[in-house]
Amino acid sequence: MTGAAGFIGSHLCARLLAAGDIVLGIDALTEFYDPALKVRNLHTLRPHPAFTFHCADLLETDLTPLLADAEVVYHLAGQPGVRPSWGTEFELYVRRNLLATQVLLEALLNRHRSRPLRKLVHTSSSSVYGDAPTFPTPETALPKPVSPYGVTKLAAEHLCELYRSSHGLPSVSLRLFSVYGPRQRPDMAFARLIAAARTGEPFPLYGDGEQTRDFTYVDDVVTALRNAARSGFTGVANLGGGSPVSMKHAVATVEQLIGPVTVQRNPVGPGEARHTGADIALATRAFGYRPRTELHDGLTAMAQCAATEGPIPSAPAPPHLLAARRGGRP
Repeated sequence: MTGAAGFIGSHLCARLLAAGDIVLGIDALTEFYDPALKVRNLHTLRPHPAFTFHCADLLETDLTPLLADAEVVYHLAGQPGVRPSWGTEFELYVRRNLLATQVLLEALLNRHRSRPLRKLVHTSSSSVYGDAPTFPTPETALPKPVSPYGVTKLAAEHLCELYRSSHGLPSVSLRLFSVYGPRQRPDMAFARLIAAARTGEPFPLYGDGEQTRDFTYVDDVVTALRNAARSGFTGVANLGGGSPVSMKHAVATVEQLIGPVTVQRNPVGPGEARHTGADIALATRAFGYRPRTELHDGLTAMAQCAATEGPIPSAPAPPHLLAARRGGRP
């Protein structure tokens, strides 16, 4: 699994290990947010006898030995975030979302020719749709990203489809809609919202609060990822929560759970879709996807985790990051 130390990746690792799978995790521990948070995510995974971790950049690593025994590859690594993807940062998004995917696909293709791969599961994003014309949005809707981030995720999807149709590499790209849950990245809305309720710091709300998102609980997502890997389905499918809600409603829910939130209103930035909502009929038919977690229950679990999680461990930066700081390759 690439991106094994991240928010969704660490949850998926835990689910796979609990199911009896052997997991080899790869993560570059990049600095989009504090790498020590990713190290903390790994703490409960490392002691497991069926888990092995490699700190590595996909573009700087010989992937052949790492993929030699893989039956399924989950590709979760990438550069997240809509707002930071403009301007000079776009090069980094191309590198980590597109070029890294192409390198992985080439390595998998070489391996697949001698020993067939069961499935590549690639995590895409609802950002590929942009401002979709219909809700809920089916996979047949024409993707029109409104952010550079969405462009790179769509391009990575197309690469997976090319290697599937041209070379027979079995893959599925799952378009994730606003995933939330315990250990969510600190830059994401719900993590910031819960932190604001706990600390009294203002919560930056972009827009009028009437914008809606199809929030999807992380446990439902990781169940779907594993089920998709074990199914015969290939292609592209949506994974959404099934009931989009407004940010105003989300703020009110957190206030009920924790306490008052001071909202700091900000203008909507470029690349932000007004509404998102997933048509999940295809995923339901193809691999039995059924989101089961209501927003209130998911936010309750997040709040409880935030109240009990321990201090962030101190950890040295990985060698490739130290090289980047000294002027080497990132």
